[in-house]
Amino acid sequence: MRRRLAALAVCAAVIVAAACGGDAVTVPAPPAPMHPLPGAAGAGDPYYPDDGNGGYDALDYHVDASYDPPSGHLEADTTVTAKATQDLSRFDLDLRGLDVHSVEVDGQPAKFTREKAFELVVTPNAPIRAGTTFRTRVRYGGDPAKTPHDGGSENGWQHSADGGAYMVGEPHSAAFWYPVNETPRDKASFTLTAHVPAGWTVISNGREGPPGTWTEPNPIASYLTTIAIGKFSVDRSTLPDGTPVVSAYAPGAEEHRAIGDRLPEVLGFLSGKFGPYPQSAAGGIFLDEDVHFSLETQTRPTYAKWADLPTLVHENAHEWFGDSVSLRDWSDICLNECFASYAQWLWAEREGQNLDARYHAAIEITRDSTDFWSQKLVGMGQGHEFEGVYNKGILALHALRRQIGDPAFDRLLHAWPARYRHGTATWADFENMAAQVSGKNLHAFFADWFHGTTLPADADLFPGSLRS
Repeated sequence: MRRRLAALAVCAAVIVAAACGGDAVTVPAPPAPMHPLPGAAGAGDPYYPDDGNGGYDALDYHVDASYDPPSGHLEADTTVTAKATQDLSRFDLDLRGLDVHSVEVDGQPAKFTREKAFELVVTPNAPIRAGTTFRTRVRYGGDPAKTPHDGGSENGWQHSADGGAYMVGEPHSAAFWYPVNETPRDKASFTLTAHVPAGWTVISNGREGPPGTWTEPNPIASYLTTIAIGKFSVDRSTLPDGTPVVSAYAPGAEEHRAIGDRLPEVLGFLSGKFGPYPQSAAGGIFLDEDVHFSLETQTRPTYAKWADLPTLVHENAHEWFGDSVSLRDWSDICLNECFASYAQWLWAEREGQNLDARYHAAIEITRDSTDFWSQKLVGMGQGHEFEGVYNKGILALHALRRQIGDPAFDRLLHAWPARYRHGTATWADFENMAAQVSGKNLHAFFADWFHGTTLPADADLFPGSLRS
């Protein structure tokens, strides 16, 4: 047998009909030898070096979960479809808390260990070749509400006032309830099949299927996935283009219908500013919870009990800025929050407000505030991501608008979500696009406003019509 295989290898090198017998054939060369190595335990974000993983590209998540509200117990079965980007001897998934019962890779049992705070390390029974699509099935369970979280915008899994549960968090969210490559660098499609007792309703991302089933076909950053289980009242409709709208109101939040009903109007306005609505579905999850933030969970933002109409505008502006076009590094959070915050000003302008006057009033109030101007909008440092983007970021974008003029600013707001639709981008990408679209050298302007820590020079502080 060994000698016969050697003869075939010779025939693979050249086509010699007489020597090999029969018609000329080309035998494929043997595959290159594998050099399997462990996938990296982090995706490379300098602020959160342990977040995400390397060695593969996640393509799809299918979470099949059963939740019992009275006990708070979750039993789940998640399949992660991924493509290896290197020869893998092992790889990591992120999973916080919860007990792992078993792991399979392509239907075969795999070894697994838990390392550090949230690394689920999987060793398949055979190495995975680069370029191969493989499926990892993880069965696990526990009470996700008992998993510690860092507070702030990392809310973790929480029990709701009606006895159900909800999940929001940024930058960490998904790993509290399913194994994931938890980095916005690796977006994937997402399906949830949820099982709950009669009388309970499950709301999640994307398009609604059979009861408890939700599918988001567009790539989604994992922190933008969500689940909400409650005694919801649910309204269903469609946008003029046929996009399905599902909005859910928890007991005590029904008064928010007056806000939720304006979603088609808001999305129509934002589409005029940013281009066609980029998502597969729309709607909202209106909670009766005193969370200190609302979150742009993709296709269906999650709202705290204090949410108002400007909040609706802000969170839905994220469907373009942050959801469709996602950041690669958390140091570039201004790509999300500065633009969603400025969308509130654009809405106020629609209602008749003079934005230049509002800008001048804000500068007058903050001019002598060292604390205000010391907040960097880009590269602000880990733990400081959300300090300046909601206020200084608005002023910076209005100054940019006046620096390049309305026609160029309008082109920029359309070009950005079009070019990077359903992908990721960096702040450097935005600066380059702004210069290209406007035809101006904006280096000093961006250094003053977005990278600086002092009051900008007058030329950048009062550009264009702001000088008067």
